[in-house]
Amino acid sequence: MKLSNYTLSLGSHRDKKVIWIKFPYSKILQSQLRKAFSSVTYSATNKAWYLPDLPVLRRKLRISEELIGYKLLEKIHVVNKQAFIDYRNQLQMRSYSVNTQRIYLSEFADLLFLIHDFPIQNLNPKRLKDYFLYCVQTLKMKERKMNGKINAIKFYFEHVLHRPKMFFDIPRPKTPSTLPKLLSKNEVKKIIDITKNLKHKIALKLCYGMGLRVSEVVNLKLHHIDSSRMVVHIVGAKGKKDRYVPLPRTILEELRSYYGFYKPKIYLLEGQYGGIYSKSSMQQVFKKSMRKAGINKKIGIHGLRHSYATHLLESGADLRFIQELLGHHSIKTTQIYTSVSHTHMIKIKSPLDTL
Repeated sequence: MKLSNYTLSLGSHRDKKVIWIKFPYSKILQSQLRKAFSSVTYSATNKAWYLPDLPVLRRKLRISEELIGYKLLEKIHVVNKQAFIDYRNQLQMRSYSVNTQRIYLSEFADLLFLIHDFPIQNLNPKRLKDYFLYCVQTLKMKERKMNGKINAIKFYFEHVLHRPKMFFDIPRPKTPSTLPKLLSKNEVKKIIDITKNLKHKIALKLCYGMGLRVSEVVNLKLHHIDSSRMVVHIVGAKGKKDRYVPLPRTILEELRSYYGFYKPKIYLLEGQYGGIYSKSSMQQVFKKSMRKAGINKKIGIHGLRHSYATHLLESGADLRFIQELLGHHSIKTTQIYTSVSHTHMIKIKSPLDTL
């Protein structure tokens, strides 16, 4: 397919972002387009073909990808536009994850919207503290949200303007201490068994069988799997840390069948158009299987990771070993699973049972 034969443009269709594809009527050009993109759709209303606006399709069609935060930049007053651009550049130079960049840029933009045409670099610590107090007292922001907001704004003054480290004595509302949500082994088995699509089943088994985060599953590449040593290399996980986890023996044959059927090229799980499989698709797969299995718990796919850790602990695995498998920086993070494990509880006899 020769791209010069087609006119490409970005737009929306039925409230979804799309890539419009137009060309002079030709059965040959139409055939080449459908051969290259089997799911391309024709809109009679717009008299044009279209594909969903996805990063993987932009790359294939050689359309430049949108810079993170470009929509926020449009709404920022001209006085502070350069500050926002400098902020984004510094995040990228420090190789912050895309998700962290989006969160930081959003928090920084909230402040820029509020001050409008007042230069951000002229804000003094007192005015910044007043802003944070406003977020806590008026907007009722919780501790986790406030921590993110303060860190994002501190980043600008400390790493973009290179000013001394700033400390803000802000009273923060306590975050309720909640326990991780998890599933029983029987519930996990029901969810996996009810999932008939091979790719979807593999995705769920990887989450539970190795205790992986969704981001770690979708970023798995073919060469990360070492079947000779029965380990999987988790690369650039949270905190930019690598680790190895054991590959469950029961999944090996299914992985080989999956590879023979889907023939992924780079990533183990690839989307409809190639490239990385989306995290939201995995969440939808999990929710659908939950419904089909008749499990009504309010829990997301991350619950499979929690279940993995808890079930390992209940089977007698050492807490330090579980910490390494999960990639936790601190043992305190892993210790929360001792609060949901029932093995130590069942040994305790209630005084009621002794009456």
